[in-house]
Amino acid sequence: MKRSLPLNALQVFDVAANELSFARAADRLFVTHGAVSRQIRTLELALGLPLFERRNRAVFLTPAGERLHATTRQMFEQLATTVDSLHPPSSSRTLVVSCEPTLAMRWLIPRLGTFAQIHPDIALHLHSAGGPLDFERAEVDVAIRRNDFFWGHSLIAEPLADEWIGPVGLAASFDSPRLTQLDTRTRPHAWQDWLRAMRASKRAGTSPMPRFEPSSTAPPFEHFYLSLQAAGAGLGAAIGSVYMVCDELNAGRLVAPYGFIRDGSGYVALAREPFAANPAKEALLKWLRAALAESASPWVGHAQ
Repeated sequence: MKRSLPLNALQVFDVAANELSFARAADRLFVTHGAVSRQIRTLELALGLPLFERRNRAVFLTPAGERLHATTRQMFEQLATTVDSLHPPSSSRTLVVSCEPTLAMRWLIPRLGTFAQIHPDIALHLHSAGGPLDFERAEVDVAIRRNDFFWGHSLIAEPLADEWIGPVGLAASFDSPRLTQLDTRTRPHAWQDWLRAMRASKRAGTSPMPRFEPSSTAPPFEHFYLSLQAAGAGLGAAIGSVYMVCDELNAGRLVAPYGFIRDGSGYVALAREPFAANPAKEALLKWLRAALAESASPWVGHAQ
């Protein structure tokens, strides 16, 4: 046939043939039902053949329509493949990372720039959350968690670092023989864990310590992050994780006169598949381990 066929009408026909419904084709193409009908009619007039049979408010392909659809389906699929191939594949790899809120705010976020410099081809999208996680529903690739809950048997857990804790606050807060003890609901046993670890290591009697007294005016803070903020504001002493206060210790804004000690817990990286199966995940795992160790080393070396 010498007459050329309108490409737009062919595309409308292909969608309508896929859907076997002019109404659904109109929805997919963001046009009216009448616009679809007109394009189909234009194509049928150009071909001189009916392409659809209309029966009982439904449409069906005629034999000619079926033959044409076999060609248009292949044609548009090849066209989409060719268009995609015109764009070079991106070298960037994206990982969605879920991290406990306090660790994310006080340790991970300040170091994301460093990670980007070392791994410019890996983009990290950070979600702040703690505890159990539905990886599939949350669309998360890696979760950074403290190992204080059961995450099931289906996840891969890679250790990152031991937890080191100790009282922190302003230097002036430790001058008094009685020190206000700041508590938090998310770690209600933090002070007991610290004292227990100190006694087990026989460090509790090596230097005089003030008497820590729970606050008589302020209830426990809702989040670990808030108790650390309160300690930085001079309201008393909070039990801090070395990773969450190391930047302020380095800057001299906080002090930790009794150092830090392991409390028996630690941080892990969780994923659904082995990290070694994904180069981006494995790179993140290695960087997390190295960066956590570097952050803690000035403050926990004496207690190794």
